[in-house]
Amino acid sequence: MKILVTGATGFLGRALCQRLTDAGHTVVGLGSRNADLTDPNSLNQFNHYHYDFIYHLAAWTQAGDFCLSHPGEQWIINQKINTTVLSWWQAYQFQAKMVGIGTSCSYAPDLDTCEESYLSGKPIDSLFSYAMTKRMLYVGLQAIQRQYGGTFVYVVPSTLYGPGYHTDDRQLHFIFDLIRKILRGKHYREPVVLWGDGEQTRELIYIDDFISFLLSVSEHCKNDIVNIGTGEGLSIKYFAEKICEKVGYPFDAIQFDHSKYVGARSKFLHIGKLQQYVNDLRFTPLEEGLTATIDWYEQQVSWKKPKQ
Repeated sequence: MKILVTGATGFLGRALCQRLTDAGHTVVGLGSRNADLTDPNSLNQFNHYHYDFIYHLAAWTQAGDFCLSHPGEQWIINQKINTTVLSWWQAYQFQAKMVGIGTSCSYAPDLDTCEESYLSGKPIDSLFSYAMTKRMLYVGLQAIQRQYGGTFVYVVPSTLYGPGYHTDDRQLHFIFDLIRKILRGKHYREPVVLWGDGEQTRELIYIDDFISFLLSVSEHCKNDIVNIGTGEGLSIKYFAEKICEKVGYPFDAIQFDHSKYVGARSKFLHIGKLQQYVNDLRFTPLEEGLTATIDWYEQQVSWKKPKQ
């Protein structure tokens, strides 16, 4: 099959493109260098191709407190990106199945994270703008399908982890931030200070597992929304303690800064619908996934001198 992937230079995008290529598919991966998706004409260079699937992963965001200081930019840029991709799909590639990627932060914190609640309630204030652009992506897919036809799948992932994440100065998703801080505490004896009280809960899914489930859902699901996660939330303290055990750092030395931004207090997804689409829903054990991630991170980062 011929498959186009936006956001192909991100953590998920790189891994997905590799999996698809290894399976024998012809893959065109798009990043900001070869397609500025804020430009409505940026995809015209691909009009003459005939794609079977489009995986739309591209989004303008970062982890941590990035959303607090960029709400207007996130709204404008992500709306442009999504409009460009959906308009091009409808006009030139409507035979392709469109697979859109949402975000768990679109769920209102006071409602269950079942798919029927995705457009209900209000996302938390700190993530509101970004969360609503992802809701609008889902609404756009529904609207286009209702008027013109076509086929889509909208997937809501929990937090992905595993080898292959970035190691530059951008803000990190919580699990990579924990790994980095604890390793720096071990190698440089820096204080390890975690944001919040550590009782906030998060859900992780190993990237290889996520991609396997994503491909299965993409094949079997039609015009629907599906959560992809493990269905289990664990505390930041729990994750930190597991990392400390693996790297040989004393958990008791960790400090918790209650004044810092923590986002949602609890975040994990209901996965009943996922179980309908994936017969063998087995997950990489957390300890195995953490070991692979930590080993990869230690190989990528030089520990010879402290960060300036």
